[in-house]
Parts: sequence; structure tokens; C-alpha cells
Amino acid sequence: MKRRIRNRDVPATGDALPGQLHPVVRRVLLARGITGSDELELGLRAMHPPGRLAGIDRAAALIADAVQQDRSILVVGDFDADGATGTALAVLALEAMGARRVSFRVPNRFEFGYGLTAGLVGTLADAPPDLLVTVDSGINCNAGVEAARQLGCQVLVTDHHLPGETLPPADAIVNPNQPNDRFPSKALAGVGVMFYLLGAVRSVLRERDWFGPRRREPHLAQFLDLVALGTVADLVPLDHNNRILVAQGLERIRRGLARPGIMALLRHGNRDYRFASASDLGFAVGPRLNAAGRLEDMAAGIRCLLTADADEADRLAAELDALNRRRKGLQEEMQEAALAQARALIDTLEPNVERRALCLFDPGWHQGIVGLVASRVKDAVHRPVVAFAPEEAGASVLKGSARSVRGLHIRDALALVDARHPELMQAFGGHAMAAGLSLEAARLPAFERALDDAVRTVLDGAELAETLWTDGSLAAGELGLETSLALERAGPWGQRFPEPVFDDHFDVLERRVVGGSHLKMVVERHGGGDALDAIAFNRLPDDLPPAGPVRMLYRMGVNRWRGRESCQLMVEEIVT
Repeated sequence: MKRRIRNRDVPATGDALPGQLHPVVRRVLLARGITGSDELELGLRAMHPPGRLAGIDRAAALIADAVQQDRSILVVGDFDADGATGTALAVLALEAMGARRVSFRVPNRFEFGYGLTAGLVGTLADAPPDLLVTVDSGINCNAGVEAARQLGCQVLVTDHHLPGETLPPADAIVNPNQPNDRFPSKALAGVGVMFYLLGAVRSVLRERDWFGPRRREPHLAQFLDLVALGTVADLVPLDHNNRILVAQGLERIRRGLARPGIMALLRHGNRDYRFASASDLGFAVGPRLNAAGRLEDMAAGIRCLLTADADEADRLAAELDALNRRRKGLQEEMQEAALAQARALIDTLEPNVERRALCLFDPGWHQGIVGLVASRVKDAVHRPVVAFAPEEAGASVLKGSARSVRGLHIRDALALVDARHPELMQAFGGHAMAAGLSLEAARLPAFERALDDAVRTVLDGAELAETLWTDGSLAAGELGLETSLALERAGPWGQRFPEPVFDDHFDVLERRVVGGSHLKMVVERHGGGDALDAIAFNRLPDDLPPAGPVRMLYRMGVNRWRGRESCQLMVEEIVT
């Protein structure tokens, strides 16, 4: 695998950032295309207004009518963190606006699969809701939407995924990625779409004089912790609009104003809510919430987010934490087998022949974990990977989860496979970096060949070389707590707005292993400087060169212990 280390370019002109910015922060922001003070404004007033979201007026009126007429509303979410937070947001906000008959369903992935399927709708036949609202799904669920309408339901689809060739026959659709939508940000997560819609619903109800002394108008900002969690966990790009949503949600969490379930999940992840960051949501809270949808039923995760009782929230968070530990064990087993498969596939290739995409399968794998496995293997081999598991034990249908690398749009590749070989896949959908599909096990070898050919076509000669982007070197005087705190305040960091990574040589003064597999060091910038703590996760002393300075790619962290703060380098790569 080819690897390149490159520094991000810092434009020489166009800098209109505030003069008082820390110089390292200024350089980092410029390298990410942030050139003006307006792009640093993270208050709610800087958000894009909702009016340009196609269909939002019709959708808001549908919900407002249902609330005022005391009609039954069923929120159907997805089984990931985005769907769970969006579902909880919809239920809580609608109840706060006076809706009395709101309930939720989330499809069990092992029984119904993804989205609003006809099978899931069939379970509603005895008591169909008056209004069915999807969250984070539905844009490709044409059969399910049609089945719901046949039951007499009004159907409102809220989603952010890319639509297929035809839109579902819903009564209204809100999706910034649907055709002819003029909303400036196409990066909203499903929970973000729902937050915008609920704001429009509140406006309609306000105009209709629904609120008054006995029915207070709710402040929707109280739910921004949910929006922040879903946005970060779904790995959508943190454009300016999403950074506002995440920053505002994090501020509520740091002030201790978050939902009891989010606070409990942070505790079980050993994170201090007072200093909560986007990475805490992404690496501590999100995985625990997602574990329910991966292994059992996301309803437990949604109940954790919904409850206002701290004791119940802690009990449910403990259940989710236990599920997450079980998920980790399964993932480690599957990952080891998947990496062995990947290496074997690569080793059997003829010289000068490169497989552009890998398909991995084991009949014993768990379909709720294959996406995580595909992601880890993709990182190791730097090419798109599809990991498959049986739909259920002994089933002939396989569920595949695809993960891609930058520069290769995996859904486009799957669409090309479908165009060339329409008989191969039963269904597919997704994003540029992640997708899902299903097919008959007997067709897996043919699919593998077709996908490799499609990836070659989409790449059109481009190389799949891994590029490690950095923000260059830091001077000895810049390596310290002041810079770490300044960078922390400049967040939130995330997808397409990456946390800064720097590139320097260090002398290793001390080294030891902590936690069984992590390399704890004391380092000094080569050429002189202060001694600094550093940690490299999942590294051992053998990963260091035997002598001389060590080149490291690292992030600037803040270590907080017993009321004291210190700078700590978080080592991303040890370059040998």
C-alpha cells in the first residue's frame, strides 16, 4: 500500500480572520478554508434559515394539523445513532408542543432490515397511525411508503440520504439532497433535518395561536444535545451549519443541561461532561448507543435518550455499555479473521496486479458488526471493502456493508454494478464513503468481480494511495498547554473539518506500556524543548525505531487530572 505524508496548504492571501487569534489556530483554520470572522460565528442566529428546504412548509402543516386535531403520530426511525437521536428529538419536541398521541417504532435490522419496509408497515395494519413520520430513512423506501398509504396513513418522509431514480409517494418529503432542493447545506444529518422541521412546525403552531398561558411554547434549543450527538455519530461533514449545531449542543452538555441519558452514557464512557468534545460524542457516547441497534434493538437506546429519570437513564446506559463490550469482543474476533482474509486475497494476486476492491465473507459473522469490520480493514489496506454476513443463521441471502476511501464514491460504484449487472444485487443504497447491499450468497463471486471492475471504471486510472494530511511542524515554543487549549476552543472538529495533526521529530526520553497495549512516553522535540507526555494507542515499544529521533504525526491534547491541566501529545502515526 502506498502512503504519502503531505502538509495542508495555507493560502498566502484572503486572511480576514480576527487579529487576536492564536497563530497556530489561524494557520490551521486557513488551511481548512476558513478565512473570515463570519465563519467562526457559532451562534444559532448564524444558521441557514429553513425556508429553502423543499417541502418543509407542507410537512410542517401536516404535523401541526395532527397535533391540533389530536391525531396519532408514529415516528419511524433508523437503527443507528442518527436515527435514534432524531426519533427521540421528534417524540420529545412534539410532546412539548402539545401532541398527546406520539409513539415511535424502529425496525429491528434482523427482522425487517433497513428503513420503512413493507414488512414493517404490515405490523401496523391492526391500528395504523394517522400520520407516519420517518427519520433518517424513507427516501428509498417506495414500497413501504406506498404500503402505509394503502393503510390510510398520511406519510411524511424526513431523510438526508441520496434518493433513487424515483421519489417515494409520500404526502411530503423533507430532504436537503432531494432534486431541486435549494438548502445551502447538503450535509445535514437525519437529526438535523428533523430539528429544522420541528422549528417550522413550532412556527406554524405559533401562527395558529396554539400556544398560550396553559400551553407554553417550547424552546427547541433544549434538544440540541441530541442534535449534536446524532450529527457527530453519523460522520456527516462538519460544514459551518453543522458546526453550529454541534457547538451549541456541546455547550449544553458542558453546562450539565443534557438529557439524563446522554449524561449517563458519558459517565459510562469515563468522559467528563464539563469538557465534552465532539470526539467524546463520536468515540464514547455514539458507539454505546449504536451497540443496541447492532446487536439487539435500538428501542433501548431511544428509551435511554427519552427518559427524564436519572436512575432509569443510568440503568439503560449500563445495559448499552454491556452491549458495547459484547460488540467489541465480536468485532475483535471478526476483525482478525477479516484481516487474514484480506491479506490472503492480496498475497494471491499476480505481480503488478492490484485488486481495487475487496469482498470478505464468513458464514459465522454478525450482520450488525460487518460495517465496523469493513471500516477497520479498509483503513488497513486502503481500498474499498465490503464485508458480508448472512441475513440470519444459515440464510442464503447476505447483507453487505461497504466502506470506501477518499476519492472513490462507493454508492456510485454500486450503481454502476447494478447498471451493468441488474441481476446481482437485491437492493443497495448509501453515501460516498459507506453503503449497504443485499444479494444471494451464490452471486457473491460474480459481484466481487463486478465491483472490482466498477471501481476501476470510477477511478479511471487514479491510484488508491493513502495520504496522511498534516498541518506541518510546530516550533518548540508552540508545543505546550496554551496551544492545546487554543485548538480545543477552536472546535468542534470532525468530518471534513479535521482536528489538526502535526509532524515533528522527537527524542523519546521514557517509554512504558499502559493498559496492556498503549505506548506511554515522555518526549522532547528533537533539537531542544520542554519534556512532554505523549501516548500512542495500540502501539508498543517495538514500534519505535531502535535509535535516533522518532518522526511522529500527533494531535495536541489536554490532559486533565485532579484539577490540573497539562499538554499531552496524542500520537497518530509513528513514521518509520
